[in-house]
Amino acid sequence: MTTHKNLLDGPDPTYLPDQEEPYRRLGEESADPAAVVADFPTFSLAWAMLADDAFEAGRVVESYAYARTGYHRGLDQLRRAGWKGHGPIPWSHQPNRGFLRCLAALARAAESINETEEAQRCSQFLKDSSTEAYAELMR
Repeated sequence: MTTHKNLLDGPDPTYLPDQEEPYRRLGEESADPAAVVADFPTFSLAWAMLADDAFEAGRVVESYAYARTGYHRGLDQLRRAGWKGHGPIPWSHQPNRGFLRCLAALARAAESINETEEAQRCSQFLKDSSTEAYAELMR
């Protein structure tokens, strides 16, 4: 495998490892994100789904809690993947999407409970990590 030096002198993109089993479980017809989280608590995509479902149902504080949990689980995985606290986290890489969705959900829920600084920080973090994710998730 050939690797290329980042010519812009910024950090290389971070790619989270694929987790096939939780994706398979979420793809089932009767998929329940809570059941997936119970079996795979580090799987940020299921936390993001729980956050989105709670937000849509008007349970904003619950959405905030789900998003924050998925966000922290994702940070742990990013660090294990070599992320140093900044740099691209590409939306185009499917396993990164759970973390990025949690970050957007956290920004949205924080804004809804008037936690303005947290909302702005998360929104900027999302934008800095992936402009594509920011455009997709922050409409």
